[in-house]
Amino acid sequence: MHHPEKAQFTTPAARGFADVDTWVFDLDNTLYPSDAQVWPQVDERITLYVMRLYGLDAISARALQKYFYHRYGTTLKALMVEEGVDPHDFLDFAHDIDHSTIKLDKDLGDAIERLPGRKLILTNGSRRHAENVAAKLGILDHFEDVFDIAAADFIPKPERSTYERFLLAHAVEPTRAALFEDIARNLTVPHDLGMATVLVVPKIADPYREAFEQEAVREPHIDHITDDLAAFLSACVLPVAAGRETAADRP
Repeated sequence: MHHPEKAQFTTPAARGFADVDTWVFDLDNTLYPSDAQVWPQVDERITLYVMRLYGLDAISARALQKYFYHRYGTTLKALMVEEGVDPHDFLDFAHDIDHSTIKLDKDLGDAIERLPGRKLILTNGSRRHAENVAAKLGILDHFEDVFDIAAADFIPKPERSTYERFLLAHAVEPTRAALFEDIARNLTVPHDLGMATVLVVPKIADPYREAFEQEAVREPHIDHITDDLAAFLSACVLPVAAGRETAADRP
């Protein structure tokens, strides 16, 4: 289903990008489109892990996985709490996917490269997964570092402590940072901390993800909405950044 009405939206009181010197990006379903077929593979691997762990059929495992997700935020957190699962084993298994479906994204790479300042990835996935995917997209070299779920002590977004740990680890001043993320609830704390927030939504609804994860939520904690990250960066962010640099050059 297409959502033409939500292609680009900025709230009237939106924080802009004039003072931003640190650009933070979620990975899954943010830096790549749904047709990259990355998340469906990860999702299926998680279901398979649950099937094997509990001796369940696929339908039962899927139902349990959904319950875990809603109660704990991630299946990994649920399995660590309930079963004492080794998170590294789980992540290695979940992210053992075929990366050949990911296309090089030159437009996105060019736009990210031109952003003035630091660029970081903040993900609930693993560093290896983020680096593998970003490398296939052709954007890995533009990022200073990846802050993954292990760096967060396996406490996933949207927990406040995870964002605070990230900001501290990389000496990021939140009022001079922008976060790009595909799940609306993951932008609440960052906005509260002072970051400019951008919600990245799919052009076409993804049947592998729940509806609430794809909503173009127009709420005060979301400054901007886009369904085309590369175009948004080029049209909305880079002109502001270029204007800032030009002003700085004036006598």
